[in-house]
Amino acid sequence: MFRCGVKRNRSDLLADQGLALQLIGAANEFFTRYFHELTVLSPCALPHTGPAILVCNHTAGIDPLLIQTACPRLVVWMIAKEYYDLWPLRYLFRKLEMIPVQRSGRDMAATREALRALSAGRVLGLFPEGRIAPNHELLPFQSGVALLASKSGAPVFPAYLDGTQRGREMVPSLLRPCSATLAFGRQVSMDYTDTSKEGLERATLAIRQAVSQLRDRSMAGR
Repeated sequence: MFRCGVKRNRSDLLADQGLALQLIGAANEFFTRYFHELTVLSPCALPHTGPAILVCNHTAGIDPLLIQTACPRLVVWMIAKEYYDLWPLRYLFRKLEMIPVQRSGRDMAATREALRALSAGRVLGLFPEGRIAPNHELLPFQSGVALLASKSGAPVFPAYLDGTQRGREMVPSLLRPCSATLAFGRQVSMDYTDTSKEGLERATLAIRQAVSQLRDRSMAGR
């Protein structure tokens, strides 16, 4: 049972958003499916309503836009503040309701905003590695996602993305054509009630293992 009470009933389906967001969604889908040749290997497993946390490995600055294309619900992504403030993309990121996060230390304001989004029944998107990985290796996951899950009671769903032109710069990653693949998994089986340090570590490992299994299946299918 979710512990975060849904405070509003506004649909977060992209099809139900205002004209500006619908146009952004349509443009993003065309851009990612044809310019970046996105192939979805398994369908999005997110629930139709209610709070959820979507976690994915981090390959490039374009990752949130690629993943959003395959999700019928609007995903509220937590992204680095330096990306959020890029002048060519500010309007887009604000319309997509992304949450800027300071890299230096724990950003409590961003954490509160994330919990508010979950309390409102939204889908929160996270890259638990905390930075872009330079190759197919999965970096260690930070425990913040397990903490948010335990505080909100929102279920966690894994995804694995590959095939992008890996790089830390946001704008170049948008402009480099690629052949990206994306796989979604079912809800992660973990203890959502144990908030001890050891409990959060176990939950973090379970989340990472779920993403790792998607990676193995994706690479085996090539």
